Amino acid sequence: MTTSDEFTAISEPQTRLIRAELEEQLQWREVQLRDLRAEVDGGEQDTARLALLADVAATERAVTELRRTLERMEEGHYGRCADCAAAIPFGRLKIRPLARYCIACQRRHEAR
Repeated sequence: MTTSDEFTAISEPQTRLIRAELEEQLQWREVQLRDLRAEVDGGEQDTARLALLADVAATERAVTELRRTLERMEEGHYGRCADCAAAIPFGRLKIRPLARYCIACQRRHEAR
């Protein structure tokens, strides 16, 4: 059995570190979303307006995913695979803090 960072569950200090990064990212995305919505309301031309609306939609998705991840942290589900409940390694969460699946389950989802 290994105790390497790659295979152990995420610790409380590691969770706090990731939470701080996610909250910072959420704050930045909310400002970005507000600014994009203001540009859309500014009456841009059709092509530019469509591009802005696409940016708004993408930013809204990012904000939603960040909020869901922070909710999982509050509920104590963060760092566990949504499919098999295995611990997601800190190394994976450090690179992709929004990860909901372990590597094996992620591969199955991508293969569908």
